[in-house]
Amino acid sequence: MEITLGLTDYLILGAVLFCFSVAGIIINRKNVIVLLMCIELMLLAVNTNFIAFSYFLNDLSGQIFVFFILTVAAAEAAIGLAILVVLFRNHRSIDVQDLDLLKG
Repeated sequence: MEITLGLTDYLILGAVLFCFSVAGIIINRKNVIVLLMCIELMLLAVNTNFIAFSYFLNDLSGQIFVFFILTVAAAEAAIGLAILVVLFRNHRSIDVQDLDLLKG
């Protein structure tokens, strides 16, 4: 018995990942690390949809967009972690409310 996955299966997976990330952002508003992880999960859901459509439509443009999204995600993670390091060094906390203290 052979199991084949269709476009709908991949789109459902992307929708579930996206819903988990939105729920994580709504539920947890204190920890910056969890917020960054939820944003990364949201980008992963978008990438899943792009790759699924690209594969099933035999078009490479979706896969090219995935490379751009991965570049943006890597830059976002690097900048976010740098902000977290500065926040932790100054205030010994990584709560979102402490981000207001960084205003100049």
